[in-house]
Amino acid sequence: MKAAWEPLKRARGAAVLVSSVTGLRAFPNLVGYCVSKAAVDQLVRCAALDGAPHGVRVNGVNPGVVVTELHRRGGMDEEAYTAFLEHSRDTHPLGRVGKPEEIAAAITWLLGPEAGWVTGVNLPLDGGRQLTCAR
Repeated sequence: MKAAWEPLKRARGAAVLVSSVTGLRAFPNLVGYCVSKAAVDQLVRCAALDGAPHGVRVNGVNPGVVVTELHRRGGMDEEAYTAFLEHSRDTHPLGRVGKPEEIAAAITWLLGPEAGWVTGVNLPLDGGRQLTCAR
């Protein structure tokens, strides 16, 4: 963040940090991950306050489960990944997992002029997952 700060101030720019629904909700057996994402969410708020006098906007997104290569690259085999996606469909109120292009569209909006009055927001992009109890 420090390296980006001066260019952002010169450009009166915007930044979007990617967190997770786990920054908003507690999940069992993920304490380190949840705490690290909650720290990202707080960084968004603090950086937004620091940047505002310079015309810099800082926001964050909190995706739920999105179909990517992340879990496979982390060593999850295909059978386990398929089971994980099925479980995730059941735990996200909209009944499905997210698509990368949905996250990209929200980030594009947050970076653009249409969101010029938005700063310090952590936007859940999770099909309603943050509304439910962890299971």
